[in-house]
Amino acid sequence: MLKNRFKKILVPLDGSLNSIRGLNEAISLARLSSSQLLGVHVLPIYPKNLLGVFDTYVRYQGKLANQFLEKAKTSAARHGIDFEHKILFGNDTVKLITNYAKYSKSDVIVIGSRGKGDPNASYLGSVANGILQSTKIPVLVVK
Repeated sequence: MLKNRFKKILVPLDGSLNSIRGLNEAISLARLSSSQLLGVHVLPIYPKNLLGVFDTYVRYQGKLANQFLEKAKTSAARHGIDFEHKILFGNDTVKLITNYAKYSKSDVIVIGSRGKGDPNASYLGSVANGILQSTKIPVLVVK
């Protein structure tokens, strides 16, 4: 049914429980359609005059991102799914993810409903909502 429907599935990951739920759903979808998964994480860019202050924090965030992206790769591999990952740098998370989805020719974006953002967002986080509003690529939001 879904065979060859999706070739590439983009999964934004931030290490949160909801992003892992999105990953698990993407793995299921990839198994059904023999797809490749593309994991993506966005790290902010700080002004150069503050970089010295945030240097340790930036390195720590990069290390954490690599750890959960590698765990995601291992999880996908256990199910026989090819998984590539990329860390993007910038301050407009939505734009970076949607542009990367277009650039990588992703067929669908699978994203957790809320990430590590605003805990007061009742259903959709700002990134998931922004992606829904700004891309023409199909989006599957996982709650």
